[in-house]
Amino acid sequence: MKIPTSLKHKPVVVSENYEQVDGRLAGSTDAKGLSLGLAQWNDRGKVDISAKVWRYTGEKWSRQSEELPLHRVLDLSILICRTVSHFREAYRYEHLYDPQQPVIDRIGLQGDAMTVAVCTDNDKINEDIKLFNQALSDDDEMIGERLRTLSRILKDMGY
Repeated sequence: MKIPTSLKHKPVVVSENYEQVDGRLAGSTDAKGLSLGLAQWNDRGKVDISAKVWRYTGEKWSRQSEELPLHRVLDLSILICRTVSHFREAYRYEHLYDPQQPVIDRIGLQGDAMTVAVCTDNDKINEDIKLFNQALSDDDEMIGERLRTLSRILKDMGY
């Protein structure tokens, strides 16, 4: 499906067949495309690049389409990678984490650090973390394929 070019987000690089590769939802998703382009929030004289997931209801482009600055997409990727890494060893803990030390990592960024931690404010964390772990395990092959692809691309780029 063709991604619209007449809306505020201006696509520059697109993946218009995303519905064919959208994880478990492949073939039956409303996420029809991905794009990198000029952000819809750009002001005169200021240009930001954003990533956008284009969702289509079958009748019109959805307001639930998401647009994120590239650094946030990368920050989410860092969060995913660190989370996957934690859960590979989480079986060692009775509750899949150490309640006395819920911080998984602090990752240095921009002179500070992004904290990655188990959300102990969630009053059902012991139940939810088990469900999360199971879902992560169920999706291991799909996530692993994407992480290996990302790793290969990053290595090819010199990172």
